[in-house]
Amino acid sequence: MNLFFTQTSNQAPFLPREVMKFIPFTSSKMAEILNKFVVKPGTVKAEVMHNTIKLCEESGIKGEDKYCATSLESMVDFIASKRGRHVEALSTEVVKETKKQEYTITHGVKKVGAETKAAVCHKLNYVYAVFYCHKIENTVTYMVSLKGANGSRMKAVSICHRETSQWNPKHLAFQMLKVKPGSVPICHFIFQDTIVWVET
Repeated sequence: MNLFFTQTSNQAPFLPREVMKFIPFTSSKMAEILNKFVVKPGTVKAEVMHNTIKLCEESGIKGEDKYCATSLESMVDFIASKRGRHVEALSTEVVKETKKQEYTITHGVKKVGAETKAAVCHKLNYVYAVFYCHKIENTVTYMVSLKGANGSRMKAVSICHRETSQWNPKHLAFQMLKVKPGSVPICHFIFQDTIVWVET
C-alpha cells in the first residue's frame, strides 16, 4: 500500500483541569477566550479556534457518543464512563517522518481489544490540547506491523467501521472508494496524535 505517515506538528500541551475551570470553552464567549490568549479577532488563528469550539458544540451522528476533552483528567473520566477502567491506549508510532512510499505488512494484522468496542480521541487544533473523543459502536481495532520501501518499520493502528449508514455521504472515504454509506466497512489507519482506547 502507498502510505504517508507524518510526525504531528500539533504540540499544544494539556492544561490541568484545575486551570480549565477558569477558562471558558464556548462560542458564546469567543471574545473573552481570544482576549485571554492574546489572539486578534479575524485572524486565521482566531478562526481555527472558533471552528474547533463549534465542532465540539455540534451534535454527534446517530449512534455516536461524543465529548471534547479539554484536560487529560476529563479525557480519562470520559473513557472510564464509556469503556470502564480496563482499557488500553493505542496510537500509531511514527519514529521518523517519511515521504509517501510503499509499505508492506510484515507480521500480519492483530486484532486488539474487545470486539466492536472502542473509543477514539482525535487531537484538534487549539491553543492548548483539546481532544474530540467519541465512542463508536460496530468498530474493530487492529495493530499492523509495516515495513517501508526504504527499510523503515512502524506499528500502525487501524480501525474498521462496520456501520457507516449514518455518515455524511460526502465523506472523503466514500468519494475515494466510490461506495455509498452503509454499503461496505470503512477501514483506515489513524494519525499519530489520535488515541484509540480499547477494552482489555
